[in-house]
Amino acid sequence: MKKQEQGAGVGPTATGNARARLWGPYLSERQWGTVREDYSPGGDAWSYFPHDHARSRAYRWGEDGLGGICDDKQRLCLAVALWNGHDPILKERAFGLTNGEGNHGEDVKEYYFYLDSTPSHSYLRYLYKYPQAAYPYEKLLSVNRSRGRQEFEYELMDTGIFDEDRYFDVTVEYAKADHDDVLMRITVVNRGPDEAALHVLPTLWLRNTWSWHDGRAPDPVPRLRAAEGPRSVSTVRADHPELGSYDLRCADAPRLLFTENETNNERLFHTPNASPYVKDGIGRYVVEGEGTAVNPEREGTKAAAHYSLVVPPGGSETLRLRLGPAGGQLSLARGFDSVFKQRIAEADDFYRELTPPRASEDEARVLRQALAGMLWSKQYYAFDLETWLAEHHLSPWSLPRDGVRNREWFHMINDDIISMPDKWEYPWFAAWDLAFHTVALAVVDVEFAKQQLELLLRDSYLHPNGQIPAYEWNFGDVNPPVHAWAAYFVHLMEERTTGRTDIAFLERTFQKLLTNFTWWVNRKDPSGRNVFQGGFLGLDNIGVFDRSAPLPTGGTLEQADGTAWMALYCQSMLQIALELSQHNDAYDELVLKFVEHYLWIAASMDRIGDLGDELWDEEDGFFYDVLRLPDGQAVRLKVRSMVGLLPLCASTVFRPEQLAHISGLGERLQRFAARHPSLSVTFSSAQAGTAGGPRLLSVLDEKKLVRVLGHLLSEDEFLSPYGVRALSRHHAEHPYTFWAGGQEYRVGYLPAESDTGMFGGNSNWRGPVWLPMNALLVRALINLYGFYGDDLTVECPTGSGVHKNLFEVAEEITARLTRIFLRDEDGRRPVFGGQAKFRDDPHWQNLILFYEYFHGDNGAGIGASHQTGWTGLIAPLMKIFGTIGPDAFRPDAPRRRSR
Repeated sequence: MKKQEQGAGVGPTATGNARARLWGPYLSERQWGTVREDYSPGGDAWSYFPHDHARSRAYRWGEDGLGGICDDKQRLCLAVALWNGHDPILKERAFGLTNGEGNHGEDVKEYYFYLDSTPSHSYLRYLYKYPQAAYPYEKLLSVNRSRGRQEFEYELMDTGIFDEDRYFDVTVEYAKADHDDVLMRITVVNRGPDEAALHVLPTLWLRNTWSWHDGRAPDPVPRLRAAEGPRSVSTVRADHPELGSYDLRCADAPRLLFTENETNNERLFHTPNASPYVKDGIGRYVVEGEGTAVNPEREGTKAAAHYSLVVPPGGSETLRLRLGPAGGQLSLARGFDSVFKQRIAEADDFYRELTPPRASEDEARVLRQALAGMLWSKQYYAFDLETWLAEHHLSPWSLPRDGVRNREWFHMINDDIISMPDKWEYPWFAAWDLAFHTVALAVVDVEFAKQQLELLLRDSYLHPNGQIPAYEWNFGDVNPPVHAWAAYFVHLMEERTTGRTDIAFLERTFQKLLTNFTWWVNRKDPSGRNVFQGGFLGLDNIGVFDRSAPLPTGGTLEQADGTAWMALYCQSMLQIALELSQHNDAYDELVLKFVEHYLWIAASMDRIGDLGDELWDEEDGFFYDVLRLPDGQAVRLKVRSMVGLLPLCASTVFRPEQLAHISGLGERLQRFAARHPSLSVTFSSAQAGTAGGPRLLSVLDEKKLVRVLGHLLSEDEFLSPYGVRALSRHHAEHPYTFWAGGQEYRVGYLPAESDTGMFGGNSNWRGPVWLPMNALLVRALINLYGFYGDDLTVECPTGSGVHKNLFEVAEEITARLTRIFLRDEDGRRPVFGGQAKFRDDPHWQNLILFYEYFHGDNGAGIGASHQTGWTGLIAPLMKIFGTIGPDAFRPDAPRRRSR
């Protein structure tokens, strides 16, 4: 093969080669219904730009498509469109219900799977299952609207449209011959019993950057046009003033259809169009037979190659296309299949090396698809808040106005590739999600993981007051402060896997996090007592009240989770400061600062004696939120939830060599303890252990640790067959109730969907299993094992008579989490619940989805179906327990170092 087809420097990792990542799966699954596209007066994003508008209305800030790719600034996009001859519209994007349409909130109603990707996207594979009958848009809407919160969602499978296997498997693959030379292979398989027709339209288009100038000189408008080429090939030439010129060459000479990526104002707003060729022109031409809807001059800003296939039952058809520099030797015959063969072999080798040697074939499949989902979930994200707010007639000096979100974030300019929680349901970054993503991404691409951690700390993201933006619907909301923990974890992951340390990354991150830590202390500890009130904190409807809203009782809510998050934040900053102090003694004072700050926070949760206004409840052996009423009374809200387990996560072990070089540390701690005797319990735990052994900072001493673990490991409470629940099952028979103002507030155990409209009603922390919380608990148990070793064992499960050390407990929880995705002895994957198609059909049973959260009793996936983001944490958990034994974490285990 020629060098161009060998593609030097575009292998699976292509470390250090930014050009190799120019093209990737950076296209969103949904741009409509987002805050970015919302220009309504009342801030109703879902209604302002619904799915029905998406095919006809040019987007302002991004693009979406099926199985698509684009360049890293989303200037030129390539994706697949389909028509089965029966649908009322061209299938160009995934359909789903909005927050107001579903009985459990928004939800995509399609079946698509991210099956493979390398970190550099040298190889990508995506599968979409397309029904052969008309897609049941109206039925999905009407049935879900008619159902209540106590009923199941009505899914696409429930409509019967996949009966008798009357659908197409449409597999889209990409392989890079070079950094700017991408091969596309589309394979269509007819799974049905009869011959079936399918129109396949690989579509190339330009993001509309030219229609939004309000009288200013527009940017040069890029263009697409038909170009000359071999007789057997149809070619679309793309000319872009920044990206340059590219050719899309399409084998078998399909007809090329051209239109403009411009809004069809006539259809949507009943005003004239500037041109007869608009965004939905290709769809109208194919579906409605409207011959004048496409440009006969064969030019525009959106183009499709129209393939009309008839596929026999069980048969398949393959289409070949190639996108690369204009005028290059872009062969669709010579070397095409060999490039795919080479890239697939490289991907296989990459994942073979990454997979634990003891992993079964099914475990290897879960690991690979989890990481593929992580890599496919990258998205180009553009959002210039100053411009967007100006378009809403607001300036930095305007008075606040209802209905306009994020009006205090004028400084934000987002123009990056970002790891998304779910590119359909959550096609925007979320601060704490992204921190968890980096922990999973560090397994497969540590450089990208570090870049993502630093992203939200840049001046163009981080608020001048130090707040990290939360998420698109409300950048000013409060997400848990997990960035420091993630940064240190990624640092250790890089050290363990490569033997290298990146102190410059750690130092840059630490300096920015100091600003954010100060914001927390100044803004979220209103009483100055080191008891934090973060409000929402990502835990949606787990509590008695909506914690972001004013309390119905008045007063304030002192949060066990908010305070525990800050204890963990302190510990993580302390770990980073200790690491940096080994290179620069200027950090010694910051080590001391974070030790003392941690001790104050820990003491605020559990002071000397049994006090009624603290977060620890001695009678129950658990932590609870405390409601502080206007008259000074304090009431514990005795909900046994993840809120009370999080203090366990604030447990960090320090080795003697980490502390030895900090001059005066011991003396300063002794003086601190003498001045503040109420902190003696916390201080003594920090000094526990054998002489010269490790030191532990933990909110819990050994006695309280065992009591909390008794709750956590009880199968009648938190421990389910599939991990740790977010709410104790105790509340199934004993719901917690609280009366205020004549109204009852109630928290009961819910294993699956939410029965409350709080936060949209589709994010339910009241019983299901969430991977990020489980990962933090596993991390805490491994840390605690590093202090207690084999000397401390607990019953696991509680009441079983079986005692395990804390590493074995962490291993047990991980095994239960992994069980969600693996096939059991009956061939069933719990993640798919009772869906027979996924259990029995060989064309479905190995296609794994990584849901937002999981049923607390049977492990079925719930919520966003492609939230590999933090559910991708299953990959590092599988890797840690598949390759690293307990010896690496024993108190006397040496730490691997490299300079």
